[in-house]
Amino acid sequence: MSRPELQAPPEIYYGDTEAKKYTTNTRNQQIQADMTYRALELLNMPPSQPAFLLDIGCGSGLSGEILDEEGYTWAGVDIAPSMLRKVDGDLFLQDIGQGFGFRPGSFDGAISISVLQWLLNAETSHPTSSPPHRLNRFFTTLYSALRNPSRAVFQFYPSSDDQIQLITSTAQRAVFLCLFVGSGGGQQLPEGLEGEEDDQARFERRREKEKKRDRGGKRKALKDKVWILKKKQLYRQRGKEGVPRDSKYTGRRRKPNF
Repeated sequence: MSRPELQAPPEIYYGDTEAKKYTTNTRNQQIQADMTYRALELLNMPPSQPAFLLDIGCGSGLSGEILDEEGYTWAGVDIAPSMLRKVDGDLFLQDIGQGFGFRPGSFDGAISISVLQWLLNAETSHPTSSPPHRLNRFFTTLYSALRNPSRAVFQFYPSSDDQIQLITSTAQRAVFLCLFVGSGGGQQLPEGLEGEEDDQARFERRREKEKKRDRGGKRKALKDKVWILKKKQLYRQRGKEGVPRDSKYTGRRRKPNF
């Protein structure tokens, strides 16, 4: 049986019948509860303090029930109307791949259970429908909607290591400090730099620039075979289609035509 995200877009796959089946399934309820408790553990909110959380892909509210039990105020976002009709609360019908429109700093944290894999399939051939573009819109607008500092915890089902690499690299480019993949709650988060960069950082950046210049002061030619292979590999990791295959002719200079 193929994965749900490969059968149809979520707003179509989770129609009235499938939404009812998913919500009333006791196994789904237990899995959602376990993963939500784990997400809250990783979120590590300060105890005895009120918090406003965003539930991304809230569905029929299985994870929202846990948030209510734990005393959190929350708002939910989902793209499937049939799912949202089964839950009450502050809900938004929205495609997260198009980004969020929340006021900056609206939420104290965010969780997402079994959602991100739905962003890894292009529904049309338009560039804005590509997984890299949708993931970038998702992470950049989510970062803006979270107060600073805060955390967001994502649980998802990747089908390959390339999908994990695409998600983590996009999250990091969107200024997220860290993204947990799998279990890693005991991992210590690194401290971010505050204020201006120190002398060592400026020195390293200047030295890297000097390495790229030859003795005449001109920039060195970077597009050699190693550079081309790295660029092609990066495109493959980002999900870009039509990347040429590697061969013995990759990066070889062509002879001039006379």
